[in-house]
Parts: sequence; C-alpha cells; structure tokens
Amino acid sequence: MEKNTTTKRQFTGKVVSDKMSKTVTVKVDRTVLHPKYHKRYTRSTKMKAHDEKGEYHTGDMVVIEECKPLSRDKRWRVIARVTKGI
Repeated sequence: MEKNTTTKRQFTGKVVSDKMSKTVTVKVDRTVLHPKYHKRYTRSTKMKAHDEKGEYHTGDMVVIEECKPLSRDKRWRVIARVTKGI
C-alpha cells in the first residue's frame, strides 16, 4: 500500500495586519520574469493565515503553510517567526 507523501506549500511573508482574532494577513512577495521583455518584477499576494494564540504582530516575518480550509478565506497556518517586527 502506497502512502500519499504530498508536501505542503510554504511561503515566507510579512504580517501586514493582526486586527482579527486568531487571524493575521500575510503579504507574500515573489519575483516574476516577464514573458516578452525578460525583465524581473515583483508580484505580491495577501493571504489570511491562522494564528491560534495571537502571538504574531504587524511587521513580523513569518513562514506560512498550506492547510485545510478553516473559513471562507483562510487556507494557511502560521508555523514559525523568522524575524520580529519593530
């Protein structure tokens, strides 16, 4: 019997809002190469992530991991803090 060994996606981003209870908004930046002009530019996405204890605040750099849907918008969970914000 084979095990399903899919790895969950992980991103590093900056917490831009912690005003909700048990939820933080994380801005994830990624570099994209333009298909025609071959110039690199930055695209950003804001994702809502679950923060059970409310320990992450605005300005923190965090690692988020994919999880099952927790609400209408939340599909991510904060797993670690990389650096503390100001």
